[in-house]
Amino acid sequence: MTVKVDRPLTASPRRASSWTRGAAAAAVGALPALAFPAPSLWWLAYIALVPWMLLLRAAPTGRRAALDGWLGGAGFMVAVHHWLIPSLHVFIVVIALLLGALWAPWGWLVRRLLAGTPGRRSVVAATVLVPCAWLLAELVRSWEYLGGPWGLLGASQWQVPPALRLASIGGVWLVGFLVVAVNTAVAALLAVPASRAAAGSVLAAAAVATASVWAWAPVPSGAGDAAEPGERTVRVAVVQPGVVAGAEPRFDRGEHLTRTLAGQGVDLVVWGESSVGFDLSARPDLADRLAALSRDVGAAVLVNVDARRADAPGISKTSVLMGPDGPVGEGYDKMRLVPFGEYVPARGVLGWATSVGRAAAEDRIRGERQVVMDAGTVRLGPLVCFESAFPDMSRHLTDDGAQLLVAQSSTSSFQESWAPAQHASLAALRSAESWRPMVHATLTGVSAVHDAHGTRIGPTLGTSTSAAQIYDIPLSSGRSPYDRLGDWVPPLALLLLAGAGAYEATLRRSARSRL
Repeated sequence: MTVKVDRPLTASPRRASSWTRGAAAAAVGALPALAFPAPSLWWLAYIALVPWMLLLRAAPTGRRAALDGWLGGAGFMVAVHHWLIPSLHVFIVVIALLLGALWAPWGWLVRRLLAGTPGRRSVVAATVLVPCAWLLAELVRSWEYLGGPWGLLGASQWQVPPALRLASIGGVWLVGFLVVAVNTAVAALLAVPASRAAAGSVLAAAAVATASVWAWAPVPSGAGDAAEPGERTVRVAVVQPGVVAGAEPRFDRGEHLTRTLAGQGVDLVVWGESSVGFDLSARPDLADRLAALSRDVGAAVLVNVDARRADAPGISKTSVLMGPDGPVGEGYDKMRLVPFGEYVPARGVLGWATSVGRAAAEDRIRGERQVVMDAGTVRLGPLVCFESAFPDMSRHLTDDGAQLLVAQSSTSSFQESWAPAQHASLAALRSAESWRPMVHATLTGVSAVHDAHGTRIGPTLGTSTSAAQIYDIPLSSGRSPYDRLGDWVPPLALLLLAGAGAYEATLRRSARSRL
């Protein structure tokens, strides 16, 4: 008689190791988030990818490296957007896993180029191709319907002057390329002793290239860090009411703060996103009060109307320039809406998200084109909230003649999180890219102003501030190389990867033909 003894149901060592490795990939993938505001450990960005790369290099197979790239990408997405958890709940994990898949090819490529004992050529190739693959992942997920370009790695360098100079050449993409290239060289320096000379040479070349751009790249004309005699400046006031419950009290608070600006020689007053909660055509009393404010202050007032419109079937977010006689010129309807926050993609399929988190119960109306407004003393290009994350939008406004970029924002739903500081930092990148100063005005903070170099002007208004702050902003002329050339870095990255793939395929065909 044979007695059968059941074995305890325990995970196999291989499966346990796989789960541990997956958790480690998600954890090290999240590290770069610390380089962004609020921690703002900008220097960490240059080594934050190294633990992730070393994990990928040690993967037993290319398939496992791709999986670790996927999980690390998901970890990064959750970390850099963690402040959305109260709104999206578990749905943020679903989104992170979908977007994290974009880093699977990157993970495979890291192992392909750095595993084993790569030679000098392989290390040099890795410092070019690995950043290219990273940029393509960022480019795809930057599509507005996939969430937009929030948390691009290059944006972590918003307060580093040499990085901002690079942004004026190739946008945030060129900065991101440099950051990933440095990480790749450091990983090779640590893990591949035979290639340390090549890795060190790459790091030296990166430092020399950055210093050369800093020394010789063109800079915007007529835009000093502060107003100098003879410079063309514009005096802009940012009105930040602070946390005020209700559309009427918020309007009243903005009106009160704006009246304090009378007699101070202001050229433009900027209110934040959703600063007016009523359609002005349906509330002529509010339109009259705004016109009166313009007369009292002696300047146009840029407001943002977030309300159901009388002339359209739905709610829109519209920037309106109010002068002493009422609206001036054409208003601007927000074009790029926040997924789930202002509309639900494929609502028929994903509408259930409204019952899980604070997804939009109704889709907002989407604008059709950008608008440049004439405030008399300055031509301004308005952006609404999320749109300041898109480099192409500020570049198009510059091409259309905007002298000043203005982002009207509201992150009051995420007041105690990293979101307000992250959002405000984007203005530095957009200014440096376009050679145009930028005003980031919010309802509840953080509000900030940057000049055409990307350097901050005057004080920032934090999330505990309710005030009307005046900024003397030097204007600039000319077009930056990035404005002239456009997004040349991502296509070049794609071309380099395609060339490398074609070269690899040619080598394999030659090897097979010799057999």
